[in-house]
Parts: sequence; structure tokens; C-alpha cells
Amino acid sequence: MDYQTYQPHIDLKSLISCYWTLEVPKQSEPQKQRIVPDGCIEMAFILGDDIKRYTSEIEFVLQPRAMVLGQTIEPFYIEPTGFVKTFAVRFYPYGFANFVSEPINNLVNRETPINQLFRVENADDLEQKIIKAENTEQRIRIIEKFLLDRLNDEKIINRIVKNTVDSLLSTNGSFSINSILKDNLSKRRQLERNFKKQIGVSPKQLGKVIRLQTALKMLLNQKSENLTDIAYESEYFDQAHFIKDFREFTGINPKKFINHENLSLSALFYK
Repeated sequence: MDYQTYQPHIDLKSLISCYWTLEVPKQSEPQKQRIVPDGCIEMAFILGDDIKRYTSEIEFVLQPRAMVLGQTIEPFYIEPTGFVKTFAVRFYPYGFANFVSEPINNLVNRETPINQLFRVENADDLEQKIIKAENTEQRIRIIEKFLLDRLNDEKIINRIVKNTVDSLLSTNGSFSINSILKDNLSKRRQLERNFKKQIGVSPKQLGKVIRLQTALKMLLNQKSENLTDIAYESEYFDQAHFIKDFREFTGINPKKFINHENLSLSALFYK
């Protein structure tokens, strides 16, 4: 697998985590890959062969070739049908809401074709330009112009929502919402409503995903193999709490995660 990341333009740096590319040669026996929630929203363009998204153990749909993958709060399986070549934009949790008027909670746990989120003619033109571009640098320039042209046309993210996400990110998901709001506890219901509209999930759900990321990175970078140590460093109440959340978002026990063949793609992203 050839996975590369690229930094965004300075005017987009607060909204976009990175651009990334992935190329994988065609496999004689392609394997399902389990995708684990990471708290981000991604716009992806499939430039190689189609990719299956499993809706059950045996049933699948083909992913749209130009799509936005909303927040995910449960793992899912994908499988390449041949050569993999993908170009994608990874937005921070509050990043994508600055470019569309669609409530972000409508995108949760699904792939949405970009022509359902932007004017069809604009979306189709963008997709063709991305396909015809000669290299990644050209694709980045194309997508950045598309996004910058739309940045001021849509409403900017709610300040309290952004501050809440920033607090969750800076504390690895462990900061309590009551602590974030301090004396504004009466605004909690308003925060929950705005959060789902602009982030896609609740503050609690996003916090759990962000905290899990800390644990995953420790496992993958082999900083510790002791689950109690990982639970403590990741701010879990105890090891049982850590294992419960881990299974919820990955579908697997943490001991099995590192070398599990169906998780090599997720491991690559998390590293």
C-alpha cells in the first residue's frame, strides 16, 4: 500500500487536516477491510477500480466514485474490485460544514455522492477535472479552488461548536461537556442540536471516537502492550471501559487489532 499525505493551503488549514492518496496494486484474492471511525469527514475520489461497501455479511453496494463519507460511529467493511487509486480530503470534524448547507447529521454512516451536496454541474465539472489531472499537486490545486470559492458562500461553523471540538481534540476526547460549557450549562441542549447539525454526531460520541484514536495510536506505534497502561494514558475509567469502547467502534478486541489482516488499511491511516 502506498499512502501519502499532503498539507492544505494556509487559508484552509483550520478546516482541513490533510489531503491523502492511496494506491494499492490489484490483488489476486482481494480482502475485506474493516474501516474504523476516526472522527473526521472525508471527500474522496475513486480514480482506480470500483470499491465495494458491504451492507451485510454478503451484500454490498459500489461506493460512489466522487463522494463525501460522513461521520461514522460504527465500523464497516470495504473491498477493492481491482487496482486502488484514491485522492481524498480529510476535514476536521467541523470543517466540512463550512462548505455546504446540508445538515451534516444527514451524512452520518453513509457515502453521499458530491452531486447531491453541490450543484450537479459544479460537482460533475469538479469530478472530471480531478480525473483528468496529471498528478496529485494538480488535484490539490483544483480541489482548493473549488473549496475556497465556496468558503464565504456558506454560514461559518457555530463558535461554541468549534470551541467544543477544539477542547475535545486538545484533551484527547476526555474533557467533559459540562467543563467546556462552564457556567453556560443551560446552553447544553442548544449545543447538542447545533453539534449534530454541523458535526453529525453528539459531543459525547465524538469525544469517544477521539479518545479511541489516542488508544489506537498507542497500540499501532507499540508504545505499550499493556491494556491497563493504554486505558490509563487514554483517560479511560478502567481497562473494562476501554475494551467496551474499543469493541463498539472497531468490532474487535484490542489484543487482536494490531495484526488483524482485515484492519491493515485502518492501521495505515492511524499510523
